[in-house]
Amino acid sequence: MSDDALTPFPCNACGKCCRRVSASPETAFLDRGDGVCQHFVEETHLCAIYTTRPLVCRVEDYYRAKLRDVIGWDEFVRLNMAICEKL
Repeated sequence: MSDDALTPFPCNACGKCCRRVSASPETAFLDRGDGVCQHFVEETHLCAIYTTRPLVCRVEDYYRAKLRDVIGWDEFVRLNMAICEKL
């Protein structure tokens, strides 16, 4: 699969990862003080800055920028979905 033809990451917008930003050094800067992302909208489970969210929050773009030479996309998705299930 070419780098440009990644299948979309199967996010269901549950907000679990946004409620645990303090758990990763990559996302800790987003913590509002209680582990939850400062841009997370509790009522909708959506991001208040979705169109301008940081690279680490843009799964496909982050993969292309940081991980495409380290792990295949399908394996990356599989690992991340396993993490999502544990959250």
